[in-house]
Amino acid sequence: MHHYGRSTDVWAGGKLQDQVPDPGDLSILFGEEKFDGFRDSLNGGEVCRSPASSFFQSSSSPQNLQSKFLSMKIPDQSMQYKNLGRSGLKVSQLSYGAWVTFGNQLDVKEAKSILQCCRDNGVNFFDNAEVYANGRAEEIMGQAIKELGWKRSDLVISTKIFWGGQGPNDKGLSRKHIVEGTKNSLKRLDMEYVDVLYCHRPDTMTPIEETVRAMNHVIDKGWAYYWGTSEWSAQQITEAWAVAERLDLVGPIVEQPEYNLLSRHKVELDITQGNIPPDSRFALENYKNLASRSLIDDVLRKVNGLKPIAEELGVPLSQLAIAWCASNPNVSSVITGATKESQIQENMKAVNVIPLLTPSVMEKIEAVVQTKPKRPDSYR
Repeated sequence: MHHYGRSTDVWAGGKLQDQVPDPGDLSILFGEEKFDGFRDSLNGGEVCRSPASSFFQSSSSPQNLQSKFLSMKIPDQSMQYKNLGRSGLKVSQLSYGAWVTFGNQLDVKEAKSILQCCRDNGVNFFDNAEVYANGRAEEIMGQAIKELGWKRSDLVISTKIFWGGQGPNDKGLSRKHIVEGTKNSLKRLDMEYVDVLYCHRPDTMTPIEETVRAMNHVIDKGWAYYWGTSEWSAQQITEAWAVAERLDLVGPIVEQPEYNLLSRHKVELDITQGNIPPDSRFALENYKNLASRSLIDDVLRKVNGLKPIAEELGVPLSQLAIAWCASNPNVSSVITGATKESQIQENMKAVNVIPLLTPSVMEKIEAVVQTKPKRPDSYR
């Protein structure tokens, strides 16, 4: 069914199984800054899963790594919180998403343990979508949070609207589906509002003005505080902001794309250096099937090439991958996904790795992956 693949626990088979014994899915949340020419243009963030980052899960623990740094204890870093773009909303640098976990692999009891582990590590941001497990993911998250007795104002909850059912009006970004889909999501979450509501994909069959007006209506009704986009192009986001500016409506503050060590072109070139100014902050999410890319020899070569760098730092490859994403000054938060508390605990240790990524270390990483996008020659 469209972009939704299987859990990375299933993906990690065959040649990668030894290197990725038990990966979770990773995502990245970016925040954008002001886009000159529009009021608060694209001043949001992005929420993106980065399945390719799962390649970097390693069975090697820091204690077993032979490194000149092994005798040096990496100081624990506390969770940092960043503004989502130019909005006042603060999100934890590492976050948690329910994609392919809640409802598919985890029940309410297990979800409570996972969520509590996240909170214990300073996570305040939790992501969902109406299509995840056909709505069951929202139900499980909502029930788990209610049973945990958490204060709603301490949390940042997001969900996404686009695929709500099989009917002709149960999908897309028409005013009808945005309004009805949002109401249904809130009912499943058992919440009065979400902090961020995403348009899960662009809808070329619906006028952009209708979508922007509908999202503005949702905010006016208090069902969401902010809205954003997922897998929209820079041009589509710009068009949305143009409509919002012209009609004095609320524009999107967040975008979801793909961004990881092996996939950087859209974030670092197409958007931030193309249609969107360099001072904008962006994030991309792309649900491509990890299995179709995981057995590529070039990818495996790069993963193996990163091992010595991780060993020199005394950290697992998984934490190096997360820390690399988070070290980008344009990144507000890296959204992780996990089915076990042990995965969360390991993911959260990535905050300790960020300070170790000096310019020289980043150069070594680039020399291995060689994925830094290059602008094409211009003959104008």
